Amino acid sequence: MENNHPNTPAGGRAPIQFSDVPASRKAADVAQWLEEHKALRVVCLDLEGEGSFADVLVVAGANSVRHAQSLADGVAQLCREHNYEFLRTEGYATGQWILVDMNDVIVNIFQEPVRELYALEALWGHGSGKGTAAGQNSGE
Repeated sequence: MENNHPNTPAGGRAPIQFSDVPASRKAADVAQWLEEHKALRVVCLDLEGEGSFADVLVVAGANSVRHAQSLADGVAQLCREHNYEFLRTEGYATGQWILVDMNDVIVNIFQEPVRELYALEALWGHGSGKGTAAGQNSGE
C-alpha cells in the first residue's frame, strides 16, 4: 500500500509527530491565508466539546471552481509549510464543495449556491453561539 501523505519523503514513512499548535491557532492561520487569497466570507466555527469529528470548522466561499481548487491547494501547501496534519481532500474534482481534512480542523470551501444550501454556519455556528468571523475573538 502506497503512503501518499503530503509530508512523506520520497520512499519514506509519514512523520509521526506533527505540530502541537492548538486547533484554534491552525484555524486562524488558515482563515488568514484564505482571506489573503480572496476567499469569500471566511468564518471559523468553534466546535470544541460539541463534536468528535473536529475542534474547528472553517467555512469559506470561492468565485469559481478554479478558485476553490486553488484555495484547497493553498491550504494543503500551508499545512506542509507549517507541519500541520493534512489527511485528505474531498470534492476537489467538481469544486462545488471542497473539504480539506486537517484532522482537528476541517476546511470547507464552497461555491455560494452550495454554501447557502448546506448552511453550515446556521447548523453549527448559531446553535452553539460560538461562530466567529475570521480574525475575531469569540470572547470565550
